[in-house]
Amino acid sequence: MDTAEVIKKVRRIEIKTKGLSKHIFSGEYHSAFKGRGMSFSEVRDYQYGDDVRNIDWNVTARTGDPYVKVFEEERELTLMLVVDISRSSMFGTVNQFKNEIILELCAVLAFAAISNNDKVGAILFTEDVEKYIPPKKGKKHILRIIRELIDTKGKFKGTNLNAALEYLNNVQKKKSITFVVSDFMTSGFDDSLRIAAKRHDIVGINIYDESERDLPNVGLIHAKDLETGELKLIDTSSKKQREDFQSAFEESYHLFKTTFNRSRCDTIDINTSEDYVKALLKFFKKRGR
Repeated sequence: MDTAEVIKKVRRIEIKTKGLSKHIFSGEYHSAFKGRGMSFSEVRDYQYGDDVRNIDWNVTARTGDPYVKVFEEERELTLMLVVDISRSSMFGTVNQFKNEIILELCAVLAFAAISNNDKVGAILFTEDVEKYIPPKKGKKHILRIIRELIDTKGKFKGTNLNAALEYLNNVQKKKSITFVVSDFMTSGFDDSLRIAAKRHDIVGINIYDESERDLPNVGLIHAKDLETGELKLIDTSSKKQREDFQSAFEESYHLFKTTFNRSRCDTIDINTSEDYVKALLKFFKKRGR
């Protein structure tokens, strides 16, 4: 994709996702992810219904009128996007490819974060970390992240979430909200996730396509593994082949769920045939409560 095409695509993504973030997700994002605590802001006249525990007795004694302390939430947070750009994400059979949904999701989350004055950073990974973008504020920075998501071609084809989480643990010393966005066709990340979850608020977003779970009955097909390059002839009319296919998907999904649950991390499931907006809103509302 040449530079002009990348710029056009960045602009389309910005128009589509910035509006969603502004009108739908900003308030939900703020409610779902709290700041670091409450800090003193100012004093004001006591009003009926104010908590008497907040009365500033020094100012009250000095002025002869009751005053209360006003506190505000320390909001500034860091959002980290740990994004799978492996070859398996370049698949889809319904409305969009998985990597297209991943791109939009990341843009929505990033715009929601900067509308709350939070920093945003990103780690793009395959079998290794392909790109690290340190956290910063501002629209220009978000557009750079979107551009890198569109334009970064991984040196490797496979997926190694363990490498990405270890990298996160090394570069991000302060607590962050971390969204891990992947199809989770990987294993062996238990320890690194557990360590990362002690410091960061981690949410796993699992992107999958219906055809990865339910193999359609269309006779003999040639199928290529996008990560290994292996080409196979599959008889989709075989009930056993379809059952084996479904079992492999369910095993991978179960591993994702149980690993994140053990580390007390939230998860979101997003199907390429469904509206990801509904899934995100449901998650934000649940977290807000």
